[in-house]
Amino acid sequence: MATPNVTGGSVPASNAVSSTTASGGPTVGPQNTGPSPGPGANNGSVGVDRDQIYQWILELSSPDTRETALLELSKKREVVPDLAPMLWNSFGTIAALLQEINHIYPAINPPTLSAHQSNRVCNALALLQCVASHPDTRSSFLLAHIPLYLYPFLHTVSKTRPFEYLRLTSLGVIGALVKVTLNCIKLW
Repeated sequence: MATPNVTGGSVPASNAVSSTTASGGPTVGPQNTGPSPGPGANNGSVGVDRDQIYQWILELSSPDTRETALLELSKKREVVPDLAPMLWNSFGTIAALLQEINHIYPAINPPTLSAHQSNRVCNALALLQCVASHPDTRSSFLLAHIPLYLYPFLHTVSKTRPFEYLRLTSLGVIGALVKVTLNCIKLW
């Protein structure tokens, strides 16, 4: 299955997620014809392979590779300071995260959510929390009404560990929004 191009929004050229080569195959990462900036010049994300980050963002588009990409990106969300804009401005990425959320709605009632399903959706929620807490993406996140997708998780009554983890992670996304008092948050 071909991986779609993942570009869009107002990402600077140095942060472009994907383009195509002359042969039509996808390329990943910033497209720069100048000299390499060298190690440590990763916008504060020292020790992170940005090409791998871009590849995982691309892999979110495919259901076959999404689970691994969710896991790896959620691990890196603290060490890649511009991950939120990269996710928000990548074509189809937020839709893929919302698809993960929608996929487990049937497991809420009756409560049949497994630990595996809970971990997977919580990785998607962790990436949404990253987007919600970043100053460049917070307002757009709210304007898109994405927190509305989390309310069914907050109204679950099961006391099993997968449901507790799901509720806690959902509250983390909302908590990331509450930490900052912006006019758009107050109005929302």
